[in-house]
Amino acid sequence: MNTNTRAIPDFSGLEPAIVWAHFATLCRIPRQSKNEAALREHLRQWAIERGLESTVDTAGNLIIRKPASKGRESVPGTILQAHLDMVCQKNTETVHDFSRDAIVPVLRDGWLRAENTTLGADNGIGVALALAVLEDSSLCHGPIEALFTVDEEAGMGGARGLASDMLSGRLMLNLDTEEWGEFYLGCAGGLDVNVSRSGTPEVTPPGYSAWRITLNGLRGGHSGVNIHEERGNAIKLLVRILKDLDAPLSLRLSRLDGGTARNALPREAFAEVCIAADQEAVLHARLADWQARLVRELHGVDEGVRVSAQPAPAAQVMSAHEQAVWLASLHAAPHGVKRMSRALPGVVETSCNLGMVALTPGESSCNFLVRSLVDGGVEMLGDEVLSLFSLSGTQASTSGYYPGWAPKPDSPLLALCQSVYSGAYGHDAKVQVIHAGLECGLIGAKYPGLDIVSFGPTIHSPHAPGEAVEVESVARAWTLLTAILAAIE
Repeated sequence: MNTNTRAIPDFSGLEPAIVWAHFATLCRIPRQSKNEAALREHLRQWAIERGLESTVDTAGNLIIRKPASKGRESVPGTILQAHLDMVCQKNTETVHDFSRDAIVPVLRDGWLRAENTTLGADNGIGVALALAVLEDSSLCHGPIEALFTVDEEAGMGGARGLASDMLSGRLMLNLDTEEWGEFYLGCAGGLDVNVSRSGTPEVTPPGYSAWRITLNGLRGGHSGVNIHEERGNAIKLLVRILKDLDAPLSLRLSRLDGGTARNALPREAFAEVCIAADQEAVLHARLADWQARLVRELHGVDEGVRVSAQPAPAAQVMSAHEQAVWLASLHAAPHGVKRMSRALPGVVETSCNLGMVALTPGESSCNFLVRSLVDGGVEMLGDEVLSLFSLSGTQASTSGYYPGWAPKPDSPLLALCQSVYSGAYGHDAKVQVIHAGLECGLIGAKYPGLDIVSFGPTIHSPHAPGEAVEVESVARAWTLLTAILAAIE
């Protein structure tokens, strides 16, 4: 546990120092989604101390404005956009309180990583890059508006609530992508499907013993960026195991918990079950078989998967009917890639992430995050999930729809970015559409005509413990950002 919650990590020696100093501050100040107020106030005071105009809008977004450098007053204004919040993920055995503890990264082999929690490089590096632009008086640029949104990771509440008269810039550089050497011109839209159902608890049958089955050791990751890699989903895997154990052990389910974030691939899942007391040997034998089977199935992807069981206190159980409904529904529920894009080869078009489940004898729920590059794909797959649960009379509804960001290949800003990039590196950057939710679609809808391009450094395993950012790519992203700002006319 981080006992010194206000200690600033030491990033001395990392370049550019101005960027890493800001990221160190972000590591120090907790910034869970919907709890960004402390960081926002720190940055607002920071801006005031430097004579920069700042505004907090009704949605909680922070806008900091920096005048153009001398002689650049007539250059079109540029919006630098990043989100303040981070996905807070840790493994069960890790003691860390995201509401108070600092993130403590380590530097190894050119990568800065948080070994047992998420790092918050998504999107802390983007925030740090924008703050560095605001701070550096030596840069050449037109008028700058830095838009720091809130609640991006938990529903894009900041971008949704952004008023249509807050910004005046004509260009926007979104700093929330995770692969250096690529410019992004589009992203998926999405929605949540929320499922809930009530049951009547029953007493544990006589002669039964209670066990806690754990499935962990998976890599997890971003439910959009990593969805095509076929990493294991702990919820889906444990449901398969429970269905297999059901008949031979006369299994009764007491609890099933898995996943902690709607936009992260579930790394861990836990089930509390009751079985006939004389079936303990069968339980362990079958779990050993499943352990070997899953290692084979996930070869080259998630070979660290572990399945185990420990005695647990006896508790109430779900009714046999409720247990059957939930296990069958979760087993049949879609997860993973639904369709690859024909227009953009190699890009996922539509997907679904079964991200969280919490089943108890009384109240149970689960969540799916559906993404698609086309609106029809979001509607289709969301309706499939609703239809599945309607068969058992289970309550299900959609919420939080956000539009995709439609690509504009003829973007003048893209042409300028490519020119700057190729001049520096001797070749063009790749142009991509990302299967993840960026705020560009929501912001662009409020500001028609806004020309938007997204880029950033290389970040591995966002939304999962072990998240890491490549240090050298941060320096390159800074060089590129400042060169683009200087080239805008």
